[in-house]
Amino acid sequence: MKRILIVRTDRLGDVVLSTPVIKAVRKAYPDAFISMMVSSYAKDVVEGSPFLNKVIAFDKKKHGGLFGTAAFVSKLRKNNFDTAFVLHPVKRIHIILWLAGIKRRIGYDKKWGFLLTDRIPHKKQFGEKHEIDYNLDVIRSAGINTDDKALYVPVRPEARSKVEAILKDNGFTDKDEFIVMHPGASCPSKRWPAERFGWAADELIERFHKKVVVVAGTNDSKFAQETNYYIKNEALDLSGNLSVAELAALLEKARLLISNDSGPVHIAVALGVPVVVIFGRNQPGLSYRRWGPAGKHDIILHKDVGCVNCLAHNCKIGFKCLQAITVDEVVKASGRILEKRN
Repeated sequence: MKRILIVRTDRLGDVVLSTPVIKAVRKAYPDAFISMMVSSYAKDVVEGSPFLNKVIAFDKKKHGGLFGTAAFVSKLRKNNFDTAFVLHPVKRIHIILWLAGIKRRIGYDKKWGFLLTDRIPHKKQFGEKHEIDYNLDVIRSAGINTDDKALYVPVRPEARSKVEAILKDNGFTDKDEFIVMHPGASCPSKRWPAERFGWAADELIERFHKKVVVVAGTNDSKFAQETNYYIKNEALDLSGNLSVAELAALLEKARLLISNDSGPVHIAVALGVPVVVIFGRNQPGLSYRRWGPAGKHDIILHKDVGCVNCLAHNCKIGFKCLQAITVDEVVKASGRILEKRN
Protein backbone atom coordinates (compact mmCIF):
# COMPACT_ATOMS: atom_id res chain seq x y z
CA MET A 1 0.00 0.00 0.00
CA LYS A 2 1.64 3.19 -1.20
CA ARG A 3 -1.26 5.57 -1.76
CA ILE A 4 -4.09 5.05 0.71
CA LEU A 5 -7.51 6.68 0.99
CA ILE A 6 -9.50 6.44 4.24
CA VAL A 7 -13.19 7.20 3.68
CA ARG A 8 -15.80 8.36 6.21
CA THR A 9 -18.34 10.79 4.79
CA ASP A 10 -21.11 10.90 7.38
CA ARG A 11 -21.39 12.99 10.56
CA LEU A 12 -18.85 14.98 12.54
CA GLY A 13 -18.64 12.65 15.54
CA ASP A 14 -18.39 9.60 13.29
CA VAL A 15 -15.28 11.07 11.67
CA VAL A 16 -13.72 11.75 15.09
CA LEU A 17 -14.40 8.13 16.06
CA SER A 18 -12.47 7.12 12.94
CA THR A 19 -9.25 8.89 13.92
CA PRO A 20 -7.65 5.80 15.56
CA VAL A 21 -7.74 4.26 12.07
CA ILE A 22 -5.66 7.13 10.69
CA LYS A 23 -2.98 6.68 13.33
CA ALA A 24 -2.88 2.90 12.89
CA VAL A 25 -2.56 3.10 9.10
CA ARG A 26 0.22 5.68 9.41
CA LYS A 27 2.07 3.48 11.90
CA ALA A 28 1.75 0.45 9.64
CA TYR A 29 2.76 2.36 6.50
CA PRO A 30 4.96 5.28 7.64
CA ASP A 31 6.12 6.13 4.12
CA ALA A 32 2.76 5.89 2.37
CA PHE A 33 0.77 8.83 1.01
CA ILE A 34 -2.36 8.79 3.17
CA SER A 35 -5.48 10.87 2.52
CA MET A 36 -8.89 11.00 4.15
CA MET A 37 -12.15 11.67 2.37
CA VAL A 38 -14.76 13.30 4.60
CA SER A 39 -17.83 15.51 4.28
CA SER A 40 -17.11 19.22 3.88
CA TYR A 41 -18.62 19.91 7.31
CA ALA A 42 -16.30 17.42 9.05
CA LYS A 43 -13.11 18.55 7.35
CA ASP A 44 -12.00 20.69 10.30
CA VAL A 45 -11.62 17.74 12.68
CA VAL A 46 -8.93 16.08 10.55
CA GLU A 47 -7.39 19.03 8.70
CA GLY A 48 -3.88 19.49 10.08
CA SER A 49 -3.55 15.94 11.38
CA PRO A 50 0.14 14.92 11.40
CA PHE A 51 -0.93 11.44 10.28
CA LEU A 52 -2.43 12.60 6.98
CA ASN A 53 -0.87 13.99 3.82
CA LYS A 54 -4.14 15.32 2.45
CA VAL A 55 -7.82 15.80 3.29
CA ILE A 56 -10.38 15.52 0.49
CA ALA A 57 -13.76 17.15 1.12
CA PHE A 58 -16.86 15.53 -0.34
CA ASP A 59 -19.94 17.71 -0.69
CA LYS A 60 -23.17 15.78 -1.35
CA LYS A 61 -24.78 18.76 -3.14
CA LYS A 62 -21.77 20.02 -5.07
CA HIS A 63 -20.69 16.52 -6.07
CA GLY A 64 -24.21 15.22 -6.71
CA GLY A 65 -25.72 14.52 -10.11
CA LEU A 66 -23.95 13.21 -13.17
CA PHE A 67 -21.57 16.12 -13.77
CA GLY A 68 -20.73 16.65 -10.08
CA THR A 69 -19.99 12.98 -9.59
CA ALA A 70 -17.89 12.81 -12.76
CA ALA A 71 -15.82 15.80 -11.62
CA PHE A 72 -15.20 14.25 -8.22
CA VAL A 73 -14.27 10.89 -9.73
CA SER A 74 -11.77 12.65 -11.99
CA LYS A 75 -10.30 14.38 -8.95
CA LEU A 76 -9.84 11.08 -7.15
CA ARG A 77 -8.28 9.44 -10.19
CA LYS A 78 -5.54 12.05 -10.27
CA ASN A 79 -4.42 10.95 -6.80
CA ASN A 80 -3.66 7.42 -8.04
CA PHE A 81 -4.85 5.71 -4.87
CA ASP A 82 -4.17 1.97 -4.78
CA THR A 83 -6.17 1.21 -1.61
CA ALA A 84 -9.35 2.59 -0.03
CA PHE A 85 -10.61 1.79 3.47
CA VAL A 86 -14.35 2.53 3.54
CA LEU A 87 -15.38 2.83 7.19
CA HIS A 88 -19.09 3.51 6.62
CA PRO A 89 -21.10 1.94 3.79
CA VAL A 90 -22.72 4.40 1.39
CA LYS A 91 -23.96 3.37 -2.06
CA ARG A 92 -22.79 6.56 -3.80
CA ILE A 93 -19.35 6.32 -2.22
CA HIS A 94 -18.92 2.70 -3.34
CA ILE A 95 -19.79 3.73 -6.89
CA ILE A 96 -17.38 6.69 -6.83
CA LEU A 97 -14.45 4.62 -5.56
CA TRP A 98 -15.12 1.94 -8.17
CA LEU A 99 -15.31 4.53 -10.96
CA ALA A 100 -12.10 6.16 -9.66
CA GLY A 101 -10.25 2.93 -10.43
CA ILE A 102 -8.92 2.32 -6.92
CA LYS A 103 -7.73 -1.30 -7.21
CA ARG A 104 -8.36 -2.45 -3.64
CA ARG A 105 -11.52 -1.26 -1.90
CA ILE A 106 -12.11 -2.60 1.62
CA GLY A 107 -15.28 -2.09 3.63
CA TYR A 108 -18.60 -3.41 4.90
CA ASP A 109 -20.79 -5.60 2.70
CA LYS A 110 -23.82 -3.33 2.62
CA LYS A 111 -25.34 -0.74 0.25
CA TRP A 112 -23.86 -2.14 -2.95
CA GLY A 113 -20.97 -3.73 -1.12
CA PHE A 114 -20.46 -5.94 -4.19
CA LEU A 115 -18.49 -2.98 -5.62
CA LEU A 116 -15.81 -3.57 -2.98
CA THR A 117 -12.94 -5.98 -3.52
CA ASP A 118 -12.70 -6.96 0.18
CA ARG A 119 -16.02 -7.28 2.02
CA ILE A 120 -16.64 -7.54 5.76
CA PRO A 121 -20.00 -8.81 7.10
CA HIS A 122 -22.08 -5.85 8.30
CA LYS A 123 -23.33 -6.34 11.88
CA LYS A 124 -23.16 -2.80 13.21
CA GLN A 125 -26.89 -2.75 13.81
CA PHE A 126 -26.44 -5.25 16.65
CA GLY A 127 -24.25 -2.82 18.60
CA GLU A 128 -21.95 -5.57 19.88
CA LYS A 129 -18.94 -3.24 19.82
CA HIS A 130 -18.12 0.42 20.07
CA GLU A 131 -18.02 2.31 16.78
CA ILE A 132 -14.27 2.75 17.23
CA ASP A 133 -13.85 -1.01 17.00
CA TYR A 134 -16.14 -1.27 14.00
CA ASN A 135 -13.90 1.27 12.27
CA LEU A 136 -10.75 -0.59 13.26
CA ASP A 137 -12.22 -3.88 12.02
CA VAL A 138 -11.94 -2.56 8.45
CA ILE A 139 -8.17 -2.18 8.66
CA ARG A 140 -7.81 -5.30 10.80
CA SER A 141 -9.21 -7.25 7.88
CA ALA A 142 -6.19 -6.06 5.90
CA GLY A 143 -3.72 -7.11 8.60
CA ILE A 144 -3.32 -3.76 10.36
CA ASN A 145 -3.72 -4.22 14.12
CA THR A 146 -3.50 -1.72 16.96
CA ASP A 147 -4.30 -1.42 20.65
CA ASP A 148 -4.40 2.38 20.46
CA LYS A 149 -8.03 3.54 20.42
CA ALA A 150 -7.36 7.13 21.52
CA LEU A 151 -9.12 9.79 19.48
CA TYR A 152 -7.21 12.67 17.94
CA VAL A 153 -8.39 16.11 16.83
CA PRO A 154 -5.83 18.81 15.94
CA VAL A 155 -6.49 22.36 17.16
CA ARG A 156 -5.46 25.02 14.67
CA PRO A 157 -3.44 27.97 16.00
CA GLU A 158 -5.64 30.50 14.18
CA ALA A 159 -8.78 28.98 15.70
CA ARG A 160 -7.20 29.06 19.14
CA SER A 161 -6.35 32.75 18.73
CA LYS A 162 -9.89 33.54 17.54
CA VAL A 163 -11.47 31.81 20.54
CA GLU A 164 -9.10 33.49 22.98
CA ALA A 165 -10.12 36.86 21.54
CA ILE A 166 -13.83 36.02 21.79
CA LEU A 167 -13.52 34.97 25.42
CA LYS A 168 -11.49 38.05 26.29
CA ASP A 169 -14.02 40.33 24.60
CA ASN A 170 -16.72 38.75 26.77
CA GLY A 171 -14.92 39.30 30.05
CA PHE A 172 -13.28 35.90 30.47
CA THR A 173 -9.80 35.83 32.03
CA ASP A 174 -7.18 33.09 31.85
CA LYS A 175 -8.17 32.05 35.38
CA ASP A 176 -11.86 31.63 34.63
CA GLU A 177 -13.02 28.04 34.42
CA PHE A 178 -16.07 27.44 32.29
CA ILE A 179 -18.53 24.72 31.36
CA VAL A 180 -19.68 24.27 27.78
CA MET A 181 -23.26 23.19 27.16
CA HIS A 182 -24.45 21.76 23.86
CA PRO A 183 -28.27 21.41 23.75
CA GLY A 184 -28.47 20.52 20.05
CA ALA A 185 -28.50 17.15 18.27
CA SER A 186 -29.44 15.74 14.89
CA CYS A 187 -32.69 14.09 16.02
CA PRO A 188 -35.39 14.81 18.65
CA SER A 189 -34.69 11.37 20.12
CA LYS A 190 -31.29 12.73 21.15
CA ARG A 191 -32.34 16.11 22.54
CA TRP A 192 -32.84 16.56 26.27
CA PRO A 193 -35.29 19.47 26.84
CA ALA A 194 -33.59 22.82 26.31
CA GLU A 195 -35.15 24.31 29.44
CA ARG A 196 -33.48 21.61 31.53
CA PHE A 197 -30.11 22.61 30.15
CA GLY A 198 -30.93 26.14 31.29
CA TRP A 199 -31.98 25.08 34.79
CA ALA A 200 -28.88 22.88 35.12
CA ALA A 201 -26.70 25.81 34.03
CA ASP A 202 -28.06 28.00 36.83
CA GLU A 203 -27.46 25.27 39.41
CA LEU A 204 -23.87 24.82 38.27
CA ILE A 205 -23.12 28.55 38.12
CA GLU A 206 -24.45 29.09 41.64
CA ARG A 207 -23.10 25.94 43.24
CA PHE A 208 -19.65 25.69 41.61
CA HIS A 209 -19.08 29.31 40.58
CA LYS A 210 -18.20 28.38 37.00
CA LYS A 211 -19.03 30.33 33.90
CA VAL A 212 -21.20 28.74 31.22
CA VAL A 213 -20.83 28.90 27.43
CA VAL A 214 -23.68 27.61 25.26
CA VAL A 215 -22.82 26.29 21.80
CA ALA A 216 -24.75 24.84 18.87
CA GLY A 217 -24.44 24.62 15.12
CA THR A 218 -26.33 27.03 12.89
CA ASN A 219 -29.20 24.57 12.43
CA ASP A 220 -29.50 24.05 16.20
CA SER A 221 -29.23 27.68 17.31
CA LYS A 222 -32.90 27.75 18.33
CA PHE A 223 -32.23 25.14 21.02
CA ALA A 224 -29.35 27.22 22.37
CA GLN A 225 -31.53 30.34 22.38
CA GLU A 226 -34.24 28.47 24.26
CA THR A 227 -31.66 27.25 26.77
CA ASN A 228 -30.42 30.79 27.30
CA TYR A 229 -33.97 31.99 27.87
CA TYR A 230 -34.15 29.77 30.95
CA ILE A 231 -30.74 30.74 32.36
CA LYS A 232 -31.24 33.45 34.99
CA ASN A 233 -27.53 34.01 35.52
CA GLU A 234 -25.18 35.39 32.90
CA ALA A 235 -24.05 32.92 30.21
CA LEU A 236 -22.20 33.35 26.94
CA ASP A 237 -24.14 32.26 23.86
CA LEU A 238 -21.85 31.32 20.96
CA SER A 239 -24.39 29.24 19.08
CA GLY A 240 -24.08 29.53 15.33
CA ASN A 241 -20.95 31.70 15.67
CA LEU A 242 -18.17 29.11 15.72
CA SER A 243 -16.65 27.01 12.97
CA VAL A 244 -15.90 23.39 13.82
CA ALA A 245 -12.23 24.31 14.22
CA GLU A 246 -13.16 27.11 16.63
CA LEU A 247 -15.47 24.79 18.55
CA ALA A 248 -12.51 22.46 19.09
CA ALA A 249 -10.41 25.39 20.30
CA LEU A 250 -13.16 26.36 22.75
CA LEU A 251 -13.62 22.83 24.06
CA GLU A 252 -9.87 22.55 24.56
CA LYS A 253 -10.13 25.30 27.18
CA ALA A 254 -13.29 24.00 28.89
CA ARG A 255 -13.44 22.36 32.28
CA LEU A 256 -16.40 20.20 31.29
CA LEU A 257 -18.82 19.59 28.40
CA ILE A 258 -22.47 18.76 29.05
CA SER A 259 -24.12 17.56 25.87
CA ASN A 260 -26.65 15.43 24.11
CA ASP A 261 -25.38 12.50 22.05
CA SER A 262 -23.67 14.53 19.34
CA GLY A 263 -20.35 15.25 17.60
CA PRO A 264 -18.94 17.75 20.14
CA VAL A 265 -18.86 14.92 22.72
CA HIS A 266 -16.23 13.05 20.75
CA ILE A 267 -14.25 16.21 19.97
CA ALA A 268 -14.08 16.93 23.71
CA VAL A 269 -12.96 13.37 24.45
CA ALA A 270 -10.22 13.67 21.82
CA LEU A 271 -9.00 16.82 23.57
CA GLY A 272 -9.00 15.23 27.02
CA VAL A 273 -11.98 17.22 28.29
CA PRO A 274 -14.45 15.21 30.43
CA VAL A 275 -18.07 15.05 29.37
CA VAL A 276 -21.49 14.40 30.83
CA VAL A 277 -23.53 13.03 27.94
CA ILE A 278 -27.27 12.45 27.90
CA PHE A 279 -28.42 9.36 26.01
CA GLY A 280 -31.98 8.47 25.17
CA ARG A 281 -32.05 5.66 22.64
CA ASN A 282 -31.69 2.11 23.92
CA GLN A 283 -31.67 0.00 20.75
CA PRO A 284 -28.22 -1.73 20.61
CA GLY A 285 -27.11 -0.23 17.30
CA LEU A 286 -28.14 3.26 18.42
CA SER A 287 -27.25 3.18 22.10
CA TYR A 288 -24.38 4.46 24.24
CA ARG A 289 -22.78 1.01 24.07
CA ARG A 290 -21.88 1.75 20.45
CA TRP A 291 -21.82 5.55 20.41
CA GLY A 292 -20.85 6.57 23.95
CA PRO A 293 -17.84 8.73 24.86
CA ALA A 294 -14.51 6.92 25.06
CA GLY A 295 -12.82 9.03 27.74
CA LYS A 296 -11.70 7.79 31.16
CA HIS A 297 -13.69 10.24 33.30
CA ASP A 298 -16.84 10.66 31.24
CA ILE A 299 -20.31 10.07 32.66
CA ILE A 300 -23.21 8.68 30.62
CA LEU A 301 -26.76 9.36 31.78
CA HIS A 302 -29.31 6.96 30.36
CA LYS A 303 -32.65 5.52 31.47
CA ASP A 304 -34.09 2.30 30.10
CA VAL A 305 -37.84 2.87 29.80
CA GLY A 306 -38.56 -0.47 28.17
CA CYS A 307 -38.34 0.36 24.47
CA VAL A 308 -37.17 -2.51 22.27
CA ASN A 309 -37.14 -0.60 18.98
CA CYS A 310 -36.48 3.13 18.92
CA LEU A 311 -38.77 5.04 16.56
CA ALA A 312 -36.45 8.08 16.76
CA HIS A 313 -38.30 11.26 15.71
CA ASN A 314 -41.51 9.22 15.39
CA CYS A 315 -41.52 8.36 19.11
CA LYS A 316 -45.08 7.64 20.32
CA ILE A 317 -44.42 8.03 24.05
CA GLY A 318 -43.04 11.57 24.25
CA PHE A 319 -39.36 10.64 24.47
CA LYS A 320 -39.75 9.12 27.93
CA CYS A 321 -36.11 8.03 27.92
CA LEU A 322 -35.00 11.66 27.82
CA GLN A 323 -37.75 12.98 30.09
CA ALA A 324 -36.68 10.45 32.74
CA ILE A 325 -33.28 12.16 33.18
CA THR A 326 -33.57 14.95 35.74
CA VAL A 327 -31.77 18.25 36.16
CA ASP A 328 -30.55 17.06 39.55
CA GLU A 329 -28.92 13.99 37.98
CA VAL A 330 -27.08 16.12 35.44
CA VAL A 331 -25.92 18.57 38.11
CA LYS A 332 -24.73 15.77 40.42
CA ALA A 333 -22.86 14.02 37.60
CA SER A 334 -21.22 17.30 36.61
CA GLY A 335 -20.32 17.95 40.23
CA ARG A 336 -18.54 14.61 40.54
CA ILE A 337 -16.31 15.58 37.65
CA LEU A 338 -15.75 19.16 38.78
CA GLU A 339 -14.89 18.12 42.34
CA LYS A 340 -12.60 15.32 41.20
CA ARG A 341 -10.51 17.70 39.15
CA ASN A 342 -10.24 20.41 41.84
